[in-house]
Amino acid sequence: MNLVEEHYADFGPTLAAEKLAERDQVTVNRETLRQWMIEKRVWVPRKDRESGKLYSWRTRKECKGEMVQSDGSVHDWLEGRGPRLVLMAYIDDATGDPFARFYPQETTHAALDSLRRYVEIYGIPQSLYFDRNSIYKTTRQASVEEQLQGQSPKTQFEMVLDILKVDAIFAFSPQAKGRIERLFKTFQDRLIKEMRLARIRTLQEANAFLQEYLPKYRAAFVIPARNPKDLHRPIPADLDLDWVFAFREQRVIANDFTIAWNNRTFLITHPSAALKNQRITVLENLQGQVRIWGHNRFLQCREITRDTLRQIRQRAAARRASRKRVRSHPWKPPLDHPWRRQNKAILAELYAGSRT
Repeated sequence: MNLVEEHYADFGPTLAAEKLAERDQVTVNRETLRQWMIEKRVWVPRKDRESGKLYSWRTRKECKGEMVQSDGSVHDWLEGRGPRLVLMAYIDDATGDPFARFYPQETTHAALDSLRRYVEIYGIPQSLYFDRNSIYKTTRQASVEEQLQGQSPKTQFEMVLDILKVDAIFAFSPQAKGRIERLFKTFQDRLIKEMRLARIRTLQEANAFLQEYLPKYRAAFVIPARNPKDLHRPIPADLDLDWVFAFREQRVIANDFTIAWNNRTFLITHPSAALKNQRITVLENLQGQVRIWGHNRFLQCREITRDTLRQIRQRAAARRASRKRVRSHPWKPPLDHPWRRQNKAILAELYAGSRT
């Protein structure tokens, strides 16, 4: 391999084997040489190339928490013994320390829940490295409000990262986030077999098994960082994770002080006229609880049923109809009203002046 690296670094395995035998009197099977060249990253197989470009290993970050890679892997983790699951995983780039949890599907809820569990255990990382899945990177155009404010459209996941002050880094290829991809490859070999021996059949059993398996994996595969400093930030005392990890969207308050949200309706219990047709932010946390933020405060509200909403709107329609009936018979001042007396005096004065 010293000869190959010195003289035949850009040769293919077959030609390199021929030249070793011809020039250096070293006989080696070309398949054996190919495996050695792949292991040393002297040669990259065609399937790993992209447009003729060779991928090189990126140096690990120096400190733990400096960058964490994240992704989800949909796979038959239970080998048919149970439902098909997705494994949401995180791996520290500097140490290879993993965190993982199973979910029914790869959704925004799963991404937010897994990130919160990671943050509660390790702290807030400096940056998060993930792919351009629609969960993490939106493809929609900026709304008018976003354009006026000079903002780019963001997913729910990106909004949470902004609150946590975590830098979002997007990968453009699977090779770019190779550590998390290799973690999945290892798990799909080792973890699946371990769960087979333990006869894991359900989502709950799989997550309980992970709590026992991950410490053993860390002991075998995690390496120390080049710099012992941990860059994970502690969770601020004034940061309520229940409402940081929440879905948030803007809505408009209707004239009857109701707000529609995900097929649910909420009524503001202490309304004021200034709130009508105003934009507010609706937050729903991972437990399904809802709060409404507007006018720099949380507004008091309660959820109402469709029947209650129908009654509220029927009463509002009745009030509007009664006001219309009043306007159809306008009030006329009586003959002795001061307004009429004033008008008569003015007319009399104008009449006298015209005669003069």
